[in-house]
Amino acid sequence: MNFLVNKILDDGSVSYGLTGSGYVVLIIVCVLLMTIGCFARDNNSKLNVKHIAFAAMAIALAVATSMIKVIKLPMGGSVTLFSMLFIVLIGYWYGIKTGLTATIAYGVLQLLLDPYILNIPQVLLDYILGFGALGLSGIFSKSKHGLVKGYIIGVIGRFICSFLSGWIFFAVYTPDFFNSAILYSVVYNGSYIGLEAVVTLVVISLPPVNKALAYVKNNLV
Repeated sequence: MNFLVNKILDDGSVSYGLTGSGYVVLIIVCVLLMTIGCFARDNNSKLNVKHIAFAAMAIALAVATSMIKVIKLPMGGSVTLFSMLFIVLIGYWYGIKTGLTATIAYGVLQLLLDPYILNIPQVLLDYILGFGALGLSGIFSKSKHGLVKGYIIGVIGRFICSFLSGWIFFAVYTPDFFNSAILYSVVYNGSYIGLEAVVTLVVISLPPVNKALAYVKNNLV
């Protein structure tokens, strides 16, 4: 494990940081996942340069907006400038196969950009499965109001992963007045994920925004 991560001691607590080799391995994994995602279409239409460009653009926008933290919580987690929406769009456009591979690749990118590593299960829940769950939006790719439905199911999936991580790995930080690590994890993770989700759903439900997003989808499939 030392090949990929280094142990970090901070006031008696132990965490891990990526080594140079760790960054290289994750970059390779990310490139492979993005390549697979580009070719994992859920319909029989031929992949073209436009599809690849729009998927790459959505990932780039998701990464960029994830760095714009409107509200940042002290123990991790933040309300961003619609970053979950941009990554959810890929599943909405191209289906669940492409959506899942793209969002898992996005999770790897987040691990590269802002790693917080306690152990492998925590990394899986917080980064790979947590962000990867946003790709579930592809389930409703061909459904009426598919973006709204897909966004909701993706956000619920991410919340479940974040809740489990908070409960299992960060229970030690539960304030005394909560008296329950489960309740604390629900409130803590639900606050930032839920707030961003509510604001996003309001915005994408506005007629001009809804019409613009539908137009983009109709010109991509």
